[in-house]
Amino acid sequence: MTIVWVLAGTMLIAAAAVTMIRLLAGPSTLDRLVAVDTMVAVTMCGIGTWAAYTLDTTVTYSLAALALISFVGSVSVARFRVPDVDRPEQ
Repeated sequence: MTIVWVLAGTMLIAAAAVTMIRLLAGPSTLDRLVAVDTMVAVTMCGIGTWAAYTLDTTVTYSLAALALISFVGSVSVARFRVPDVDRPEQ
């Protein structure tokens, strides 16, 4: 069973590393917004994996808080985003 936990942790770390590269190298704000949402999802998966590993359900309350904050943040950024480049009117 230890192999499963090590494999899950390794995949979560790899997902976080790839997401961080996209976050830092994203050419537009929407790319960075998707990367931040993905990073929050990876964090939530990590918290869920930790809760399953330790059999501790007290950390699962943070999953609801992260989901709510991530949703509200994504919607507000998408709503009030300013275009990256001024495009001429066509």
